[in-house]
Amino acid sequence: MKHTTKIKLTVFMTIAVFLAFCAPNADAAGKKLKQKNIILATTTSTQDSGLLDVLIPIFEKKTGYFVKTIAVGSGQAMAMGQKGEADVMLVHSPDAEKKFVEEGYGINRWLIMHNDFIIIGPVDDLAKIKGVKASADALKKIASASALFVSRGDNSGTHAKEKALWKQAEITPAGQKWYQETGLGMGQTLNVASEKKGYTLADRGTYLALKKNIPLEILVEGDAILLNIYHVMEVNSKMWPKVNAAGAKAFADFMVSKDTQEIIRTFGVDKFGSPLFFPDAGKKVEDLGK
Repeated sequence: MKHTTKIKLTVFMTIAVFLAFCAPNADAAGKKLKQKNIILATTTSTQDSGLLDVLIPIFEKKTGYFVKTIAVGSGQAMAMGQKGEADVMLVHSPDAEKKFVEEGYGINRWLIMHNDFIIIGPVDDLAKIKGVKASADALKKIASASALFVSRGDNSGTHAKEKALWKQAEITPAGQKWYQETGLGMGQTLNVASEKKGYTLADRGTYLALKKNIPLEILVEGDAILLNIYHVMEVNSKMWPKVNAAGAKAFADFMVSKDTQEIIRTFGVDKFGSPLFFPDAGKKVEDLGK
């Protein structure tokens, strides 16, 4: 009887030791699996244009990482980065991006691509802005005519650009009856402007991608201030240790790679006759648009 009890005790201790050794390994495996996921905070324009639908599956297949994409305005994307709630960002608000890096939240800010902003509006063009060269002059005409202007009002890169244009025009639109903020992304704001037959500022890529469902025309384009520049940034893992630094770097490296830049160069050509974005990896910002 004592011999049987001794055997049972030995078996129990053996199992306990085995589990003690296995538990850390299982935990490590779980952490390793978890680190294969990365969170990308990006703009609604990269999502609505369809570019990410092309790029992310390629990235996932090449690297084995799984990307959770959160498409918000650039301001919201960087707010996530400030809280350590994202690993990497693809955004288009240069002044805010520089501040983000200077304050230590982001590292390795790389130029990826550009397109441009456009002012679009209804065919009847109540404010008569079609063909106006300077964006600020167009906004002055819209304000003078009290024509409806639909703003994203979401602290996005597009919204930041719009505010800069109003400042240049020396106009404060907030609170005016003809000025409405949606608080929505680019695609949804285009839909609102279309339904209400208003003017709005949009990035060319999203507009072209959704044009068939939006009876609004490009009325103002080509002004140098309308350049729309995108960068990729990694969230600083020294500030937020839980950030997937390796995954963020892998995504940034992928975005500046030759193959990805070639995909960006041709994206939209077959459908729209021209690309929705222009690849810029390795270039200087001051040389863009020349």
